Order: sequence, then C-alpha cells, then structure tokens
Amino acid sequence: MTDLGTASREELLALIAQLQALVAEQRAQIARLEARLAKGRPRGMPGVKDTEAAPAEAAKRPRKRRARSFGRRRGTPTDVVVHALERCPDCDQALVGGTVKRSRQVLEVEPSPVQVIEHVFVERRCGRCGRRWAPTAAVLREVAVGRQRLGVGLVSLIATLKEQGRLPGRTIRWYLRTVHRLGLAVGTISEVLHRVARLGRPAAEQIRAQIRASPAVHADETGWRENGRNGYVWTFSTPTARYFVRRGRTKEVVDEVLGDEFSGILASDFYAAYDHYPGLKQRCRAHLLRDIHDLVQQHPTDRGLRRWAERVHKVYLRSRAYAHPEARERARARRRFEAALLRICRPFPDDEQAPQRTLCARIERYSSELFVFVAHPEVPPDNNAAERSLRHLVTSRKISGGTRSDQRTDTKMTLSTLFGTWHARGLDPLLACRQLLTQPQI
Repeated sequence: MTDLGTASREELLALIAQLQALVAEQRAQIARLEARLAKGRPRGMPGVKDTEAAPAEAAKRPRKRRARSFGRRRGTPTDVVVHALERCPDCDQALVGGTVKRSRQVLEVEPSPVQVIEHVFVERRCGRCGRRWAPTAAVLREVAVGRQRLGVGLVSLIATLKEQGRLPGRTIRWYLRTVHRLGLAVGTISEVLHRVARLGRPAAEQIRAQIRASPAVHADETGWRENGRNGYVWTFSTPTARYFVRRGRTKEVVDEVLGDEFSGILASDFYAAYDHYPGLKQRCRAHLLRDIHDLVQQHPTDRGLRRWAERVHKVYLRSRAYAHPEARERARARRRFEAALLRICRPFPDDEQAPQRTLCARIERYSSELFVFVAHPEVPPDNNAAERSLRHLVTSRKISGGTRSDQRTDTKMTLSTLFGTWHARGLDPLLACRQLLTQPQI
C-alpha cells in the first residue's frame, strides 16, 4: 500500500487515476441496474424512483404552510458558558478566536433555601413636637399574612401545592424541608390552609353571587365523606365560576346556593332534587343516551329495542344540527323535537314486556326539559361542564378519602371554589392566591 506521506508526485498521480477509473466503473454499473429496474417495473411502482413525475407532483401539490412551528422553542438564556479548546490536540499549538460551531441549552433548577427576613421597626423622635413615632404593622400587609411569621409567598405556595397540586400535608412538609430547607409541622400547614380559607370567604361569596346572576348554571353532586360519615359535595358552575358546598342530598341545597334571585336555566342530570326549580331546566342528553346504550348492551338480541334506540338517537342528532337566527323559530323547533321524541316513546310506558319502559317513562316526564338547548343555543345539551368541575374533587377524594372535621370540610370547599374559579378563568393560581392575600380588606 502506497504511503501517502512519503510517496512521490508520480505515484500520487497514478493513484488518483486508479481511483477515477474505479468511480467511473461504479457509476456505469449503477446506471445499468437502474435501467434494468425501469424496464422490469411500471413507472410509479413502489421501490422505483420516478424522476419525471416527481417534479410535476411537487408543483401540483405545494407543501402546506403551518400556522405555527411545532419545534421545541429555545428559551432566553440566563447564563452563557463558552466551551473552547485552548490548544490543538495534535500539535499543541495555542488556539485563539474562532466561530460558534453549535450551541446547546440545558435547563436546571437548584434548591433555594428559605429566606429569613427580619423587619426592624425604628422609633424616631420629632424635633418640633417631641413625640416619638414608629411604623405600624400595616406596612407588612403585603409581606406577611396576619401576625404569623410565614410570608405571603410561602402561604400562597402551600395553598397552591395543597389544592392545585393535590399534595397531602406530609408531602408538602417533605417538599419544603428537602427543596427549601424549611421545617414546618403538619399542623402549621393545616393552619395555613384554614387562614387562607378564612381570608378567601368574601371572594367565595362574590363567586356565588356571580353564579346567581348568570343566565345558565350547571349543577351536579358527588359523594364526600367527613370523619367517616357519608355526604355529598355539590357543584354549581358557569364557564367562569365554580362554587362548591358539602351538604346532604336534598333539594334544599339548590335553594340555598341559587337563592330566589336566580332565574336562569339550570342544567343537570335527572336527579329529582332539581325538579322543584320553577325556571327553565335542561336535562343532560349524555346521561339519557348513556342509559339507552347500556340498556341495548343488556339486550343484544332485541331488534325492536335497537331500532327504538336508533330512532331516539337520530332525533337528538337532528336537534344538535338545528340552528336558526330567530328565537321564535327555535322555540317552534324545540316543540317539534319534543313531539317527535314523544311519538317514539308513547307505545312503551304501559308495555311491561318492553325493556325501554322505564326510560320512555322518564322521557315523557321530562319531555319539556330535553330540548331547551334548541331554543337557547347558549346552553349545551349535556351537563359535562359540571362533571368536569367535579373531577378535581373526585381525584382529591381518591387520595385522601375525604376530610375529618367540619372545619377542614369548610376549608376544602372554600379553597376548591377559589382555585376552581381561577382555573376556569385561566389565571395563575399561585399569583391569584398571592393577590387574594394582599387585598386591603385582610
């Protein structure tokens, strides 16, 4: 093998000529193979590159431009570390200058120890009147909550970890000790949550007032145990507000929360506690269709039941597709859909052999509350909004099993109301909680 470091000019030229001949021979062989493939397979067949059709297809179908890039966005560097070699690895020559070859961002979070800030109040004497003056504790209103030593930022963090992060008190204590080198007792964390709830009750009452003034409200309930006793958490929600309360499963809860001033549309499932409300009610379409689906699954061989279910479903599909700008026409369409559904169900309530007897009786009873969304498009036909607002509490219930006292239940309901409303409005819960604690009324 020729040594390139010691070869003469003639030997190098001969080597170059050999390489050129070898490349030419390989190119000729590739051309022969491509020709054989083109003859053996039709144009456009997978595995054969169609060099003539590709430019034409590219011209006919230009690449669709995306509204935004889905690549990973680079953040603004908070620090820059330059890596460069000081000497050449081969000859040990000193290296200077250079150009940027590539860059790589690394995200890092370091534990931050708690800050202990001592506020000193200095008393000063007036040279004219001789009186002595010192600042009052009101100057710490935006720094600390009440007379305790925990700052507003720390209290907001604890409340956010508990409610938004669904962390138990012991886990919050572990986090504060591990990340911030702060040791707090579980009882102190509980007292912090009670204090935030007490300060947030006026805001929770304002949220309830906003719900009462809304044109439509979604309501639902789910189980919640308190000290081993069964109970129910009720939710009353709008697109921008959430209100929670734990009571029994009676109709008085609806009157307590909505009051006499509410005159909007109440969206709910078919639970009888909502029946006494005198205003317009929209019963959940999803609950009804889900029960029909389950009934069909229980009787897979009943063709009559399946045809009945398909007819009911088609009525709802037509009602969902209906739209008209005039309120009078929408009201007429609502009555037409109600009559169509009643015609489908009329033969079965008195037929004891029909599996759909109970569901048909339910449809007849609530027929005037099934298609309110047709006349009022601002109201959805289902109650999914209420179920989504309860999802956070259901997850918390699976973690903790409920609460152990009336005080903890009231605190949980108040915090759920505040943080649920902030989430519905798209607010940062940590910042919103901090603003709540620094309001002048506290």
